[in-house]
Amino acid sequence: MTKAGDESDSHRAPEPRANPHFEGHEAAAEEMLASASSGRIHHAWLITGPRGVGKATLALRFARFLLSGGGRADNRPGLFGDEPAPGLDIAPQSPVFQRVAAGGHADLFTLERGFVKEAGKGNDNDDRSRRRSSVIGVDDVRAANSFLTLTAMEGGWRVIIVDGAEDMNPSAANALLKTLEEPPAHAILLLVSHAPGRLLPTIKSRCRRLALGKLPEATVEGLIERYRPDITGEERRALAMIGDGSIGRALQLADAGGLALYEEMIRLLSGLQQPDVGRLHGALEAIARTRNPAGVYEAYDVFTDLLADWMVRQAAARSRGLEPPEILAGEGEIAARLWNRAGLDQWLEVWEKITLLFGRAARLNLDRKQVLLDAFFTLGRTAA
Repeated sequence: MTKAGDESDSHRAPEPRANPHFEGHEAAAEEMLASASSGRIHHAWLITGPRGVGKATLALRFARFLLSGGGRADNRPGLFGDEPAPGLDIAPQSPVFQRVAAGGHADLFTLERGFVKEAGKGNDNDDRSRRRSSVIGVDDVRAANSFLTLTAMEGGWRVIIVDGAEDMNPSAANALLKTLEEPPAHAILLLVSHAPGRLLPTIKSRCRRLALGKLPEATVEGLIERYRPDITGEERRALAMIGDGSIGRALQLADAGGLALYEEMIRLLSGLQQPDVGRLHGALEAIARTRNPAGVYEAYDVFTDLLADWMVRQAAARSRGLEPPEILAGEGEIAARLWNRAGLDQWLEVWEKITLLFGRAARLNLDRKQVLLDAFFTLGRTAA
């Protein structure tokens, strides 16, 4: 059995609660450490940034530091003998690290979207019959608030991490706001969000903001090598470029066959002006109907994201008079040929139509193959 923090049996990135590694945001970590060391630590932090750049990993890193005795005026070790750490690094062998990794630390509460049973799908023990709730509800927040009424089991901090704070529905957000307005003593709230614009202004105003940017491409490549040493150097480079500063997205693409899907996308785009209709139908059929082991249409989700992001990358570079970086050999020539067929404003209009189509398809559960065909026909008319 693989212990928390032990990667010997798996090259996948560990979950944030079990991840001892943290790279690329050293200044943010130092800011948190300096605040704790000053003795005037803020009671609520809002950690923002793109998906997959390490926001939750940083929040768990800070939580482990606090639960190990960091930031306490008396600087005493915890109940289980953990000495206060000089930095945010907590050894994976320490009792606090192990209990946080196992989800069993009594003074840590993680608030996130839970799972709900889908009617008519499998039995209660079948993972394929369960899906993530779309929101964090008020009852979830009330449970977190009740946690804060308890005395810390180890005499130190009580920590709440809200992972996906933008997912709180209005009632949940207002319930959390009451706690932010009147925080209990020795309690720290860490809100993690990739879409802070969806949060109440009153919530944001009561938090100390810590913004994480995209990771440098070299850092993403190095992390891919650490977690997936089976991936070659050229593939690492491509995944890092497509991942766009997110190690989480790069690893998701690696696991979902993202490079093969990207290659297929470029092949299909290369034939837009004289499409092989049979091949187009066959390729999009395969993408639309393929499920992963959990029963999710992951290939479709990844492919639609890749197509929308490719258009954004092209438009962003060309609006500045630049050529977008070439991820696959020959991609630049294909892109230039297409984009020279219409103006930037026309391609932006196409991008908007396609993203609206993908969003509507997700909400209304439209036929995935037909959605992909509609997207490529729209692209083809513009490139004709």
